[in-house]
Amino acid sequence: MPLINVHLRRGTSPEHRRNVSSALHKAMVDVLRIPDDDQFHVFHEVSPDNFHMQPVVFGLRRTERTMFIQLSFNHRPAEQKAELFRAIVENLRLFAGVPEEDILMTINETAGENWWAAGRVVDPATGYDARMNGVRTDGTFTDGACTDAEVTG
Repeated sequence: MPLINVHLRRGTSPEHRRNVSSALHKAMVDVLRIPDDDQFHVFHEVSPDNFHMQPVVFGLRRTERTMFIQLSFNHRPAEQKAELFRAIVENLRLFAGVPEEDILMTINETAGENWWAAGRVVDPATGYDARMNGVRTDGTFTDGACTDAEVTG
């Protein structure tokens, strides 16, 4: 049950926020293999007076459209998180026209026992949603053949 918070300046259109949400969700489904209905995105639009940053950060110019994205989910391998960052950047460019310079992200990893939602079933062997196929007991995923001891779901 990933949770995504998106912080941006007030004044974006509902269509823009829907496109951002679609971009984020596609990356989560494609990379983390979450179920398609596992979508929880909260948008926080703040006044310019409450959104402070330098116009040039890390040597790159940032615009008024810069957004901070906070992703919360169970532990994932570093390689998978790097792939998720790449997928989000690409999807935001394609779906919402957001340049990579205007995207800042952080991941907050949370132990599986710290999540609750009615109807959610967690596979005790992996700690992930029982509907997620191909999850190894170490939390990585497989597309190929492996033993039943390696894969649940």
